[in-house]
Amino acid sequence: MRIITGRAKGTRLETLKGLATRPTSEKVKEAVFSMIQFETEGRRVLELFAGSGQLSLEALSRGAREAVLVDSSRQAAEIIRKNALRTKLFNQLKILTEDYKTAIKKLERGDRFDIMFCDAPYAAKLTGDAISRVIDANLLSDYGVIVCESDEPKPYEHPRLSVRRHNRYGRTYITVYDMIPETGKNV
Repeated sequence: MRIITGRAKGTRLETLKGLATRPTSEKVKEAVFSMIQFETEGRRVLELFAGSGQLSLEALSRGAREAVLVDSSRQAAEIIRKNALRTKLFNQLKILTEDYKTAIKKLERGDRFDIMFCDAPYAAKLTGDAISRVIDANLLSDYGVIVCESDEPKPYEHPRLSVRRHNRYGRTYITVYDMIPETGKNV
């Protein structure tokens, strides 16, 4: 596993040993970033269920301004820290070691994000809940993008989301959603 392009191109990343996490494959990561390639520069990123942090680190390498990575595992947080130091992107990120619900409540008081990555454990079926909580907490900018990795053949539906892409890669589905601005809001 490595950073594909940008400032940290080629940097090898660590991942947790065992079956507790399922790192995004390089093929899938390349597909994700080709879908949002012109939307990372200068953006704020939120990554839920971050694991090794590779999606946020890739976004930062490609010019994202800053990232908040959330994972409830202390071991994952340590791997993220090591990877961020290795890529020299540590100063652009914040790691929250807590469950996604607690993190979303804390973040509700802060700035909004432009891109959200959500790669919840497949068996837990948390993607829809995580997306709903982020939208309800108003954490995404009006034209924010959500990128989800799941094993769900049907995209999650929400009145504030429009499905831009929904592609299958083996047993993995990548869904890119665009936020729909609230009606009646001045843009």
